[in-house]
Amino acid sequence: MIRSIALALAGGGALALTAAAVAQSPAAVQSASVAPSSSPQPSEGTQPEKLADPHAELKAADPMSVLPGLPPLPSVKDSTIFGGAIRKIDPVRDQFMLDIYGQRPMKVLFDERTQVYRDGVKIPLHDLGPADHASVQTALDGARIFAISVHILATIPQGQYRGRVLRFDESTGELRLDASPSSHPFTVIVPDNLTIVRKGQPSFTQDGGGGRGDLRPGALLDVTFVSGAGSLGVASQIEVLAVPGASFIFSGDITALDMSSGSLTLVDPRDQNSYQISFIPSAFPLARTLHIGQRVRITASFDGSSYLASNIIASNSTTSH
Repeated sequence: MIRSIALALAGGGALALTAAAVAQSPAAVQSASVAPSSSPQPSEGTQPEKLADPHAELKAADPMSVLPGLPPLPSVKDSTIFGGAIRKIDPVRDQFMLDIYGQRPMKVLFDERTQVYRDGVKIPLHDLGPADHASVQTALDGARIFAISVHILATIPQGQYRGRVLRFDESTGELRLDASPSSHPFTVIVPDNLTIVRKGQPSFTQDGGGGRGDLRPGALLDVTFVSGAGSLGVASQIEVLAVPGASFIFSGDITALDMSSGSLTLVDPRDQNSYQISFIPSAFPLARTLHIGQRVRITASFDGSSYLASNIIASNSTTSH
């Protein structure tokens, strides 16, 4: 009976039935089920015309885009990728915890829009499980963190980090680094048998320093690491680029100059690296003649946060303090 009512209503007739009328008059229901439709009927031997699916193109491009009740994906343009271990998957709340190397665990939401891959091969969402090594592309969905895609890795990932030493605990091997005042500190484990070397100018690499003694506050390091058993990475290589008090000689063309703050940036052609160097303008009479594109030679010392010029040679002029 219910199916007959639905067919009558779908046929576009003007008949309106209420629940009370259905209950009181079964005959009316029967007559409604056979009421002629105002829509034209196909003639015998012909196929009824199929209505075009307004979502056909969307379904072909992205079947998940038209699922009922699901909002569009957050903007991929503003997404952020985190590496870590997936833990505590809650299929009821559609969330999991991501243990990020060197940082606090992060709660990440997911749903049918989330794409999951294992070693580059797409897998069903229900196969998402705990993983020691994963790369998660995330975006803010309101105030919450949503997983756009999850890439589970069978092999151990490797990463690199450049930063200044904040603290090194010899007893635990924990090395804490900071790239800048605005970044989050990064913690990595230094194995007891890891060889630590200096890298850069001969005057720095050959002055007798090096080893774990260089892991002191302010030292500038390049750290290569792999993921460990827990949430911390394990250093596989550490190169010391500078330690507080070390002296360096830079030569190259000025690419940026700020006289108000007393800083300049030069590109050294020997290694094609850029170096930002601070100086005291009043201590250098030639400072007012400096300009972008000029070749300079600067002696500077590293103080744990920046390079401070003690001698500047430019355009065949020399000054020092």
